[in-house]
Amino acid sequence: MNSAVARRTTKSNESSTRTVAFSLGGDALQGDSTDSYAAAAWLAGQKVLSRSLKYHRPRGAFCLEGHCSGCLVRIDGVPNLRACQASCRDSALVESQNAFPSAGFDVLGAVDKVYRRGMDHHTLMTSATVLNKVANRVVRALSGLGKLPTMTQAVLDNEIAQPVVAVEVDVVVIGAGPSGLAAATTIASAGHSVLVLDEQLELGGSYLADVRFGRAAAASAVATAQAAGATLLAQTTAIGYFAEPGNVRQGVVIAAAGASHGKWNEATLVRVQARRWLWATGGYAANLPFANNDRPGVLAARAVGRLLAAHDIVAGDNIVMIVDGERGGVPASEVRRHATAVADALSDEGCVVRTVSLADVATVATSLFGNDVTAIELSTGERIECDTVAVVALPSPASEGARMQGCDVTLDPDVGGYAVTVDAHGRTSVRGAYATGDVTGYLGPAAAAEHGQHIGAAIVADLTAGAQHVG
Repeated sequence: MNSAVARRTTKSNESSTRTVAFSLGGDALQGDSTDSYAAAAWLAGQKVLSRSLKYHRPRGAFCLEGHCSGCLVRIDGVPNLRACQASCRDSALVESQNAFPSAGFDVLGAVDKVYRRGMDHHTLMTSATVLNKVANRVVRALSGLGKLPTMTQAVLDNEIAQPVVAVEVDVVVIGAGPSGLAAATTIASAGHSVLVLDEQLELGGSYLADVRFGRAAAASAVATAQAAGATLLAQTTAIGYFAEPGNVRQGVVIAAAGASHGKWNEATLVRVQARRWLWATGGYAANLPFANNDRPGVLAARAVGRLLAAHDIVAGDNIVMIVDGERGGVPASEVRRHATAVADALSDEGCVVRTVSLADVATVATSLFGNDVTAIELSTGERIECDTVAVVALPSPASEGARMQGCDVTLDPDVGGYAVTVDAHGRTSVRGAYATGDVTGYLGPAAAAEHGQHIGAAIVADLTAGAQHVG
């Protein structure tokens, strides 16, 4: 464990939360009731949460948004849960996966040391049939993603009873970030029924990863949308869009509720039909290509911002930001403005923050067992001591759901990946489907909210006209 440990910010309002105690990897930890297990673990200095499937490299949180799989753990007997998407609960038992005897010291990590150039188990010990069979059995035992759930009565009840709730609304909005909330407010204010689905612990999207906005902006946008009449569901994953040719609405969005919403609970599947669909799914925190970029202690700059803005946690004492200096354009400029705001906030907390260009980075140096980041080594031979690395990269549009519906996408490096193609009114190539915000190309919170308001108005006009469109 690094000597430099994360800490609460000087602005933390601890009186507004409740302290809970839980177990992580056999260690007794504490966290605030508003913390995720991943955030509480980072605060306690436990950056290693699990091990990779094949080589047993140490794994920890990277995005803190539930998209990177670096923090998959077993919680109260249920495997493969995202530690960043589960709120701290009293007496919870959180266990690491794919490690023996622990994630912090995994003897199977020797595989990574021995096979530095990679291991193809299909050709391992092929000279002898018997040895090859033994080798394959061993590799299968070493790999995998967690173990089957502990069959408690609660788990059995959840598996057996899967109630389905059918909902019909004028507009379903997938994503409760700046653009989705702004659009929902505009549409609901016009008297239309709106259902907003969001998988995150808290509603607010990128507001909660940006120190320029934070919880106050998120809470305000949520309250405004609710006051307008929109129904908002957090911790509810939109599994995807499924076409139904005989359905007058053309298809449905199926969502899984991850928390109690009145008559809905964790076992509920929600079948949503709508007159219009709006994809406001935002973007994913992306990594940059440099050696050892998968080590615990390497975080997306958005994650460092989320620790500050949503959890009042300072990620470390000595932080190096790695920036892709080759990328230009408006989206990249907005990403750098966000990074600058994060760096300024960290400096105000007494942290040492330095910035280096991706082109100058040779590798991330780690401690003896590879569990802690210790420095950035540059191609010049210079070594910059640090305890945390923040990756400043353009988010990748989260366009999978829209693509499942058949919406056209455009691969554009300047917007970070496959962005949903829309016209000036947010209309996609699919009739009745719209997209707004960062899923159409990175905009940043302020511009995304403006875009959402504009697209919301376009949907209202479309509904009022009572006519479908052809994108």
